[in-house]
Amino acid sequence: MAKAMAHLKATEEAVAKVQGELNTASVTARSGDRSVRVMVGAKGELTGLEFLDGKYRNMAASQLSASVLEAANAARAEMARRVIDTLDPLTRMSARGTVPERMGVDWGSIFGSLLSETSVAQGPTAMSRLRDEIHEDEEEPAAPPGGRGAADKRQGSV
Repeated sequence: MAKAMAHLKATEEAVAKVQGELNTASVTARSGDRSVRVMVGAKGELTGLEFLDGKYRNMAASQLSASVLEAANAARAEMARRVIDTLDPLTRMSARGTVPERMGVDWGSIFGSLLSETSVAQGPTAMSRLRDEIHEDEEEPAAPPGGRGAADKRQGSV
């Protein structure tokens, strides 16, 4: 009985330590084009968003939104990995699959495809396909703020 109580006390202390670490955890990530930086908390919630170097001024709305989503997904995936690593001492690992599965914890149902979609080794993701489509669609540069668009210039009005 004393052994079980000692094990329970050690587990409770480990849980308290992990909770403290996760309560203050945050991750920062940038978009691939370096135009956006986002910060997320331990639960993957967006805690900060920065537009870097004024690059957003020359981006189409679709490009900017793709950059924000890319950075947010990268930060959320990194945080998910940190959560898994932090909880590792409290759970048991098996060697199956690319996402660690612990006894009694179904990480796939918790994080969904977040970890696999943002893995660098996976190749093209839904986000990279979106970015490719955005770049293919833009044949004309965006008009500067307050300036006239390319369509107006073709018609001769400047």
